[in-house]
Amino acid sequence: MMVDTQVRPSDVTKFPIIDAMLDIPREAFVPTGLREAAYVGENLDIGGGRTLLEPRTLAKMLEALDIQPQHVALDVGCGLGYSTAILARLCDFVVGLEDDEERAEEAQQLLSEHGFDNAAVMAGTLTEGAAKSGPYDAILVQGAVETVPDALCDQLRDGGRIACVFAEGALGVVRIGHKHDGTINWRFAFNAGAPVLPGFHKQDAFVL
Repeated sequence: MMVDTQVRPSDVTKFPIIDAMLDIPREAFVPTGLREAAYVGENLDIGGGRTLLEPRTLAKMLEALDIQPQHVALDVGCGLGYSTAILARLCDFVVGLEDDEERAEEAQQLLSEHGFDNAAVMAGTLTEGAAKSGPYDAILVQGAVETVPDALCDQLRDGGRIACVFAEGALGVVRIGHKHDGTINWRFAFNAGAPVLPGFHKQDAFVL
């Protein structure tokens, strides 16, 4: 029902994405008390400053990233690993990044229990990425940003793509950054909203 009412009507047509979202149990990657709400058509606060993006937003971001089977991906702010699991079905290898060690360990355990041996969850500062496993063909940021750190952009392979929800007032827009010759060009994809991830706020300029 989630796929039929939220994903397919949103012009998501790539079969690997649809197949992965049909097959992977979303409720397994949220805290136990939230399992009944796992399939609602809105962002889900899973605690600890993490949000499980609504199915429509996640699916459309994945569609825009155009992930291929040979790609390596980075999932920033992966929560308990649902988006990492989806990415693991789409590409060769995916790194999930969390800034809380306990959450990262739980996500890795859940991914292992569900047979995703091409996914690794690392604990670290979200704005610094995971350079040791890069560069990446695709980077997905699980939450809104006001600014994109240079460290993440530097870890994107030339020819790669990065997907972010940019917070703009009460609303937000998803933009896809295409990297060519070391420069990222951002293109509008669709409207969506999400809470801003810790560390991704703009720094207020100091004025005398």
